[in-house]
Amino acid sequence: MLQPTVRRTWAPRGQTPIYYSWDRRDRVSVISSISISPKRHRLKLYFAMQDANIRADDFEDFVVQLLLHFPKGIILVIDRWMVHRSGVRRLRGRFGRRVDVEWLPAYAPELNPVEQVWNYSKYSQLANFIPDDINHLTDSIDSSLSSQATQQNLLRSFFHCTKLKV
Repeated sequence: MLQPTVRRTWAPRGQTPIYYSWDRRDRVSVISSISISPKRHRLKLYFAMQDANIRADDFEDFVVQLLLHFPKGIILVIDRWMVHRSGVRRLRGRFGRRVDVEWLPAYAPELNPVEQVWNYSKYSQLANFIPDDINHLTDSIDSSLSSQATQQNLLRSFFHCTKLKV
């Protein structure tokens, strides 16, 4: 959202940092996936942004875009969000065996490495960031996620936090 994620920060004694923002409700919705190549175990982050909430159609479109990168098929490891559940039903009907699904346990964001992507972006790279407008926010999110997309050590650390093996 255009509201800043306020985090503690350092400042000289007596010079408390003050952030000025106003109540703005515009938002950017982002969907992402981390891929693991089966042979080389290389990691890559894929993402897409839009100005409305993610719905099942958007999830389905995102997976279709992933399938363009992986013509032999993919295994989705996803949480049980309603958008994912309804999107998977339609994807299985369209693509059959090219889309296989493994479900994460309900209410277990600590097992999802993509949650670490959001934590890193929101609470590290974009902490205390006050965008001028929705375009500024979109550009900053794109820059944050693009910088993470090819950093193997960073992406591996997200898996390490989940205790999942790559």
